[in-house]
Amino acid sequence: MSHFVLDARYLLCPMPVIRTQNRIAELQPGDTLEVQATDPGALHDIPAWCRVHGHEILETRRDGNDIVITVRVIS
Repeated sequence: MSHFVLDARYLLCPMPVIRTQNRIAELQPGDTLEVQATDPGALHDIPAWCRVHGHEILETRRDGNDIVITVRVIS
């Protein structure tokens, strides 16, 4: 299992979700991906995408202006 970071800051919807989708497609089950975004829509869109595709949200937090969402790849 490995941990990866995706910088999706300063991208507008739907790009943070698309970049998350593309990066997760390259990862293995059990890997984690920390998505850094600034678009407030990412707080809803990335967890919704993960629910649909069966991935697990480990953490969602704000760090100043940044939104940090950590996802565990399930399948």
